[in-house]
Amino acid sequence: MKKLFAFGMASVMALSLAACGGAASTASSTAAAPADSASSEAASAEATGKKWVVATDTVFKPFEYTDASGNFVGIDVDILAAIAEDQGFEYELKSLGWDAAIAACQSGQADAMIAGASITDERKASGWMFSDGYYDSNQTLTVPEDSDIAGFADLSGKNVAVKTGTQGASYAESLKDEYGFTITYFEDSPTMYQAVLGGQCVGCFEDTPIMKASIKDGALALKVLEDTASAPAPYGFAIFSEDSQELLDMFNKGLADIKANGKYDEILAKYLG
Repeated sequence: MKKLFAFGMASVMALSLAACGGAASTASSTAAAPADSASSEAASAEATGKKWVVATDTVFKPFEYTDASGNFVGIDVDILAAIAEDQGFEYELKSLGWDAAIAACQSGQADAMIAGASITDERKASGWMFSDGYYDSNQTLTVPEDSDIAGFADLSGKNVAVKTGTQGASYAESLKDEYGFTITYFEDSPTMYQAVLGGQCVGCFEDTPIMKASIKDGALALKVLEDTASAPAPYGFAIFSEDSQELLDMFNKGLADIKANGKYDEILAKYLG
């Protein structure tokens, strides 16, 4: 992997805000591996001892959002916490939003980003450096429950919503000329959903697991059109400078470890069932 009206705002914001791992606050969290863990001690010897700054999105449930108690939780947050514990490094997780997270990494204000970011050749070509993939996702078209739109062919002459800079936006852009629809860009999921619920747009393109979680948890009057799914692509942890290569290497090592010891599957089961 980003950027609401009075109508439905409370429920949508509740479903779309934060990510996991027992963060101390919505804005940021820190984590360090236990000193009494043999594997963590070995990994700590490899680390520089610095506290890495990791930027993330704010409204991407179930990967990063705020729970009812105001804690920052989600799949990405838990995966990062588990890897940090396994590898013995400290980090601060900053909840910035999609565009701001990218900008922070590009300007050197953050060392890395984890925010449901799909690994693509286009992003690699523009300077993103990705970890191994940690979750495969695709994008689908979502429309109001009472919509008569059944697929792309019904979008001709109509307007759809996307989030700026996302794979959902890229997917819509790849289809718009063929199917004759226009696109309106939004900065976050809640605003995008409200544009569809309010009738400004006939549908939106969104990562499928995020859309399904949003509909379920927010009781949104929307439906996912399963036959409109894109090919799946993996999410990756990303850096934008070789100065963060050590962190990327530790992420890959830790990811392999938590997949091997079952922790990774526990995290997915916690949020996806």
